[in-house]
Amino acid sequence: MVYDILMYLHLATVVPCVFMGAYLLFARKGGLFHRKLGAIYMVLMVITAILALFMEARVGPVFLGHFGWIHLFCFLVLWTVPTAFLAIRKGKVKSHQRKMVLLYIGAILIAGGFTFSPGRFLHELFF
Repeated sequence: MVYDILMYLHLATVVPCVFMGAYLLFARKGGLFHRKLGAIYMVLMVITAILALFMEARVGPVFLGHFGWIHLFCFLVLWTVPTAFLAIRKGKVKSHQRKMVLLYIGAILIAGGFTFSPGRFLHELFF
């Protein structure tokens, strides 16, 4: 039961990030709307990663009785978000951009792609 609650909370925080992140990557940068939406995106991504750390691996090899390979993406998020935030605060725009692209590709596209593999909820839901 707890896993199901965590999974639905995780989905509720990550699904908006799919669309917000794509918009932020392709829309005009630097304005107030970009900064506010980016802040929401970053907070949701951190919440998503923290929630995922509490979800035990149910597909593939399990480490320490709980973690799977997909949990590595949580650490990607928990490293990338603060360093991207600090980069932009220091005026390092290129570094911020690289980190945000890495975040979207790694944590949204790649990790999200794995959630459609057999044995996972989204695979059962869509296929």
